[in-house]
Amino acid sequence: MIGVPLPVSTSPILRRAGSKPVFSDQKVNEMKGGSIPMHGAAIMPSPVLLWRFKVLLFLVWGISCCKIGWDSVMRMSADLRDLFLYEAFLYYNPLLLVTLMVWLWGVNLWVFAQSSVSYAKVFDLDHTHLTYREIWKCSTWMTIIVPTSMTAYLYLYSHGEVSLAASQPVMLYTVMLMLLVFPFDIFYLSSRYYLLRTLWRIILPLQAITFSDFFLADILTSMSKVLSDLERSVCRMVNRQVATIAWFEADSICGSHSLAIPLVLVFPYLCRFFQCLRQYKDTKEKTSFLNALKYSTAVPVIFLSALKYHVFPNKWTNFYRPLWLLSSVINSLYSFYWDIARDWDLSVFTRIFKFKNPHRCTSLLYGRIWVFYWVIGSNLILRCTWTYKLSAHLRHNYLTVFTITALEISRRFQWIFFRVENEWNKMTAKQSIELSTEDVPKEEDRLLGPASHSM
Repeated sequence: MIGVPLPVSTSPILRRAGSKPVFSDQKVNEMKGGSIPMHGAAIMPSPVLLWRFKVLLFLVWGISCCKIGWDSVMRMSADLRDLFLYEAFLYYNPLLLVTLMVWLWGVNLWVFAQSSVSYAKVFDLDHTHLTYREIWKCSTWMTIIVPTSMTAYLYLYSHGEVSLAASQPVMLYTVMLMLLVFPFDIFYLSSRYYLLRTLWRIILPLQAITFSDFFLADILTSMSKVLSDLERSVCRMVNRQVATIAWFEADSICGSHSLAIPLVLVFPYLCRFFQCLRQYKDTKEKTSFLNALKYSTAVPVIFLSALKYHVFPNKWTNFYRPLWLLSSVINSLYSFYWDIARDWDLSVFTRIFKFKNPHRCTSLLYGRIWVFYWVIGSNLILRCTWTYKLSAHLRHNYLTVFTITALEISRRFQWIFFRVENEWNKMTAKQSIELSTEDVPKEEDRLLGPASHSM
């Protein structure tokens, strides 16, 4: 009869007209004790097992790279080993530090995602912005690709394949650049476009400055040494000096006497300086002018340091070095004061890491007085060491410079927490004031009263 629902059979045997009996998967599993999965989806490894397998592969890869790299270095003669390591390190040191910055940025986003700070609103991001999981995915691939290329460079160079070794950093830089500017909708096109657009606005601050503009510019000031090493590496590649001993030649185009080194070092500070002037022009706030003065103090530090390669040693020691030390102290103390009093606002120290849901970090960090002392003390020390890194006589001590640059990146990672939260607090306070203003009745409404009376 039409419209009458057919009874649903509860039998484990399902039969179609003219077909053989078919047993349901549930019943079959029950008959076999439920120990044998029936479909391909059921035999997939668990996420925990897959994660452990990935970790195992990562460890095997890391140990292999270390073993091959160490054996390759030991093949070199003792007099050429330091030169060999220095040249190889300067090709890959910038990308290793960028990888570290990407990893730490993912940690920043993870903490913001767990807390009440809406970083998407602070940076004015749309719904397609990268989450901390996607950031960590990018940093994982960078962690694999960069050391692998470096290991191949060490192996090929030590085994006499100089031309193949020279091609390794060239290919790596080319691939990185292509992935960054690739115009097709793959590999997070919207996020890459957002980054490139912000970089363009930093280079030419001809428009109103947004929070993203000066935030990224501040990060670039912490990576000025990275940019300088990138310039030197690209210069070597363009002039076909890769895998040669021309790096230490003073008269080389890309040598220590090159004027491009201090220019690249000072470039992020100049960008930030002009951003502050643009803000002062738009807002007429004295704070913006004082902030511009802070970034201008980095200019004499960099250029006085570079003078060591262009003046006599006695003149550097007796005249220019005291000036460099004085300018370093002024820049460090000025920047330290600005971080604490302006960028952070001391009140944020009682609210950082306040997660929406209970978390182990909350009990360890929230409202703890030692966090206050640690952040202020470490920021002061690392501010001073970052300035000292610009010293000319440390330029060839690559391990020291790498360590200090990594510490500066860590200081900036720490700075981001307080700077973004401070901006978020300003935004929420402004919204609260606007809402309270809308709720207050206008003066004319209170004077006229209700208009429901009759004449």
